[in-house]
Amino acid sequence: MNTKTLPRVYIVHGPDEETKTTVAKFIENLGLKPTVLDRKPSKGQTVIDKFDEQADKAGFAIALLTPDDVGGLKDEADQQLNPRAHQNVLFELGYFIGKLNPNRVCLLYKEGVELPSGIRDVAYVPMDSADAWKLKLRQGMRKVGLPIDISRA
Repeated sequence: MNTKTLPRVYIVHGPDEETKTTVAKFIENLGLKPTVLDRKPSKGQTVIDKFDEQADKAGFAIALLTPDDVGGLKDEADQQLNPRAHQNVLFELGYFIGKLNPNRVCLLYKEGVELPSGIRDVAYVPMDSADAWKLKLRQGMRKVGLPIDISRA
């Protein structure tokens, strides 16, 4: 990871446009550069090549777990389906944990969404209506050395 890329924050997301936009604006207000894959030009690249190119520039990643899908255990008697994040979000979350280190990844989730198990050392931050998530996220990014502009926060 090149230290010149540290101010870039990759936002892993599903189809929830409102949450994606809210988090991207918050990142911009901190003086950082949000990277949202579907807002980047493809330049004739495949999705995986575009993802890899943009991921290489990230110094921090935020995975948005929003209730975009539903699922449940195959053998559950009542077949209750739980709100879940899109599968690409979980894939990219794992990618960034391996690429950046767990302390440079935050799992920002909406209440009621099923949380992945077995992931250690990653910050789990609930996206609450009182916006306390903004303080927790800002603290996490400052802790790993991102240059947060607190005058703009």
